[in-house]
Amino acid sequence: MAAAPASPPTALGITRILARSFDGRSETSLDPDLRVFVTDLVRPYGLPVREDLLAEGVGHSYAELAEGLLAEALADGVPVDLLILAFDSPDVRPGAPSSLAMSRSCPGSPLAFALCDQGSAVAFSALRVAAEYQRTGACRRAVVVLAEQTALHYRPAAPVELPERHSVVVLVLDETAGAELTIRQVSSLDDELASKEIDGEVRSLESGAAVLLDSGLAVEQGREAVVTAAPGRPFTGLWAELAERLPDWQAQRRPVLAVGLDRRLGVLSALSLRVGP
Repeated sequence: MAAAPASPPTALGITRILARSFDGRSETSLDPDLRVFVTDLVRPYGLPVREDLLAEGVGHSYAELAEGLLAEALADGVPVDLLILAFDSPDVRPGAPSSLAMSRSCPGSPLAFALCDQGSAVAFSALRVAAEYQRTGACRRAVVVLAEQTALHYRPAAPVELPERHSVVVLVLDETAGAELTIRQVSSLDDELASKEIDGEVRSLESGAAVLLDSGLAVEQGREAVVTAAPGRPFTGLWAELAERLPDWQAQRRPVLAVGLDRRLGVLSALSLRVGP
């Protein structure tokens, strides 16, 4: 008797991705503890606090930004095993981890934590960490939340690009047979080396693959389906563009390459996606 064909291996695949931008502010931006938090944060570096912004009350809580989108993305009620919040600019909710607050909006009471201090590369790192959890057998569904808000309550040592609006992206990742989600990150790059890395990633793609680049990046001409994210959302822009494009690309069964570059840190990140059989 012939042996039954082996089942394709399972991996996390992006099954839903939603993005939304907001105006306004959170009431937590007026919390007196925010001044204490920011002051403690910048004291070792000698950076001045923005007393004007603290008095005015600007910025938005990441937990509040994500609450409605999480409810929409997880409306099927399937339990979540892992929630990761990733961000670049600080939250305005002092005293309590926003990732834990978000976990209360998820069925299944997932393990929850946050990643930061990696610039825009941290979004890719969060997906890589989620994929590693799945490989241990402890995670069949993960949620990654990417968030940015417009207020920086201190003067940075060097100019930084701030978003034009508060934005959040929610990615739902489910264990799927035959799916592929691969993250590659390369550090210590200048612009010239980064351009060579990007071109190398694109040249390695099969015909018909879709390419999504973060704002300010470019590739050699002649590639099909090259999309560049619009400026204005330095952390979430690439992922908001992916939220708009991915359903069509998945329906067409296109492999997808998404590439971002954090120039401050010299880190190039590439996400490769392939739908299951």
